[in-house]
Amino acid sequence: MTVELHLRVEAAGAHPPYEQIRTQIADRVDAGDLAAGTRLPSVRALADALGVATNTVARAYRELEHAGVVTTRGRNGTVVSGDAGDRAAKEAAVRYADAMRDLGVGQDEALELVRRAFDRPASS
Repeated sequence: MTVELHLRVEAAGAHPPYEQIRTQIADRVDAGDLAAGTRLPSVRALADALGVATNTVARAYRELEHAGVVTTRGRNGTVVSGDAGDRAAKEAAVRYADAMRDLGVGQDEALELVRRAFDRPASS
């Protein structure tokens, strides 16, 4: 079953429409309003409901997928991923990978840094 999201997009808002959509969905997932496995409206249906271009909703969904908030299953739709802990871990991994790329650190070296961090005693 697909859920109705009841989102708002302000055309003259401080943030682009895709970011407004992304933020509202992520906030609802974090608040527990959208549980893991909840199917989101299709890109076209949500775009029509909000009066925005389909590419706007598609970008919001891509950003959410990149952050681990949702999973897109092709013709089977887009669903909310895992639980809050799972999403937070995925988001931290994305931030770490982005930071390593920005520093010019390759994947093998970045993964070795993580292994070493896990091998040391946890800080209190």
